[in-house]
Formats: sequence, C-alpha cells, structure tokens
Amino acid sequence: MKGSNLGEFEELVLLMVMILQEEAYVLKIQEELHAQTGRKVAMGALHTTLSRLTSKDFLTSVFTGATQERGGRRKRVYSVSAAGKSALQEATAIRKTLLDQVPNYAWQVRYI
Repeated sequence: MKGSNLGEFEELVLLMVMILQEEAYVLKIQEELHAQTGRKVAMGALHTTLSRLTSKDFLTSVFTGATQERGGRRKRVYSVSAAGKSALQEATAIRKTLLDQVPNYAWQVRYI
C-alpha cells in the first residue's frame, strides 16, 4: 500500500463513496459532496483524488454495463477497500483522541 495518510478531501471522498454504495460514480459523488458540504468540486480534482485513492489501494472500481440513457457509455462505480476502511477508522480515531484533549473552555469565543 502506498502512503496511508489521508488528506481532508480524500477523507470526504472515501466517506461519500461509502455513503453512496452502488451509486458511487463520479458525477453522483460530485453532486453529493456539493449537496452535503456546500463545496463545489471540480471534476478534474475529483478524478485526481479518486485516482490517488485507487493507487493507495483505498478504492476499487468496476464498470457497469452500457445504457441507452448514457449514450451507450458505462459508469465506473467505486467502492472502499478494506485498506480504505482501515485508513478511515484510523483517521477518525486520531481526530477523536485529539478532540477529546481540547479543554471545554477552548471552544468558547474569546475576544482579545
């Protein structure tokens, strides 16, 4: 496995793929990221991230059959691998450990 660190956007993409399940193809991932996070994601940035996550062995993909509605084109549907799930769990555990150490008063707004 190449590099196990996850960037913030990579983490969002992995989570979205897990949420979408069999609907986890590029356009749907892009639409849902915008709907749920408010972020407008460029298609090129999403393709690059999906490719990087695949090369890290965090994602796998399969092509669906061609359909009339897609002009005879197939969709590439992504799924999170066991390594990807493990990386997400590790990232979540690290964040939780750090968040648990923040004192309650640190969350209050301070004016200096």
